[in-house]
Amino acid sequence: MADLSNPRRIVLMGVAGCGKSAVGAALAARLGATYIDGDDLHPPDNIAKMSRGEPLTDDDRWPWLTRVGRTLAEPESILVLGCSALKRRYRDHIRLEAGAPVAFVHLSGSKTLIATRMGARSGHFMPTSLIESQFAALEPPMADEAATTVHIDAAPEVIADQIIAQLGFQ
Repeated sequence: MADLSNPRRIVLMGVAGCGKSAVGAALAARLGATYIDGDDLHPPDNIAKMSRGEPLTDDDRWPWLTRVGRTLAEPESILVLGCSALKRRYRDHIRLEAGAPVAFVHLSGSKTLIATRMGARSGHFMPTSLIESQFAALEPPMADEAATTVHIDAAPEVIADQIIAQLGFQ
């Protein structure tokens, strides 16, 4: 596995509803970092498609993933970015576009927990009907990737502390 200590580029990845935004905000606050929600980088057509309950295709995702990677290219400080990055080839593309090491943190939880969380949130374009497609597309990071996994069965602040410990921040 690649070295994950004190990374400048951190991507919180996982299926919709795993807590990327909440954990990202908590992690960025603890690290004095910037947090960017990858949903804000989606083209309007992607958001419209997901809002209609249609899963994105790879062709839909590539421009978004390119934008995610380029956003990570030259951070002024530590940058935490929430992005589903469900497949290895997506993570590889993000790394390529970033042109520098990127640490991925897989926020992992059961379908039941994710469904409960998605059902409780409001104002988000991603409907709960897309949970199955999210889990079907998910390829958890492998041992040879610069990645770690954190289970999401705790408060965002606790998860942020676990990530800080796993990534070697003091």
